[in-house]
Formats: sequence, C-alpha cells, structure tokens
Amino acid sequence: MTNLLRLFFIAIGISLFSCDKNRVYDTYQTVPQVGWHKDSVMSFHLKNVDTITNYNLFINLRADQNYPYNNLFLETSISFPYGKEIVDTLEYKMAHPDGRLLGQGTGSLKESKLWLREEVRFPEQGQYTLKIKQLMRAQGEIEPLEYLPGITEIGVRIEQVTP
Repeated sequence: MTNLLRLFFIAIGISLFSCDKNRVYDTYQTVPQVGWHKDSVMSFHLKNVDTITNYNLFINLRADQNYPYNNLFLETSISFPYGKEIVDTLEYKMAHPDGRLLGQGTGSLKESKLWLREEVRFPEQGQYTLKIKQLMRAQGEIEPLEYLPGITEIGVRIEQVTP
C-alpha cells in the first residue's frame, strides 16, 4: 500500500509541474492592509528575456471582499532596456452585478488572471521594467482614491507562447 501511495503522490507532483511548463516569470508584491495608495507604483524587473520568443503577459490580482467596485482601472508601462516605453490605461471587470468578486478561489479571497498583452516579443537584450499603478476614482469624483481597499497582492505572469 505504501508503494501505491508513493506512486500516487509522484504522479500528482509531475502533473502539477507539467501544467505550468509555459511559465517564464511569475511573482507577486503585497499591498499594505490600508490599501493600494494612489501614488504607489508596483515595479517588476524582467531580466534576460529571450529576444526571439513570443510571450503572453498577465496581471495577477488577489482581492478580498473589501474590494468595493465592479471594475478596476490600471495604468501599465513597459520600459525597454534602451529607453523606449509603452504606456496603457486598462479597465478590467472585477465583480458580478450583485457584487460577488470574479476570479478563482474559495471564501473571501479571489485571484484574477488579467490579460495585459498577447504575443509580445522583447526585441532588446537587457532588463525590462513593468510598472502597474491603480487609477480608481469614486463615482462622480475627479480626484483619485487615496487608498484602494481590497487588493491584497499584485503580480505579473509571463508565459511562453506555444506554437
């Protein structure tokens, strides 16, 4: 019985690692409990990325039930090693109409894998920097929220595109 159990755990381990074979980069940064400050920029440094491979880029967010909105506005920028920068303003749907958060997970914490860019190539050798900033405003307000509650972690995931 022990050999059968051992084989079972080995099979589970192999399947877990093989499901994620396209992952090149996957990391998170924690947001302070008070919330994501309007001036806080999350920076992710990508070093030694293959210059001939295509990648899909994702933003991973972990949010809890304290997140009060149905959407999320972000500003992202990708800085190239030799000075070029690409800036985007993006909107993501975060909740059902009844307020239940979208995403994977049980209980009050949900994880969302949000598309950032599809089939990207990093043509220059060196370090790329991806920055993410929240741009949320209360309805009818001009000024951004000082603190955005409910976002607990922000991450970036890069996956190699398979032919």
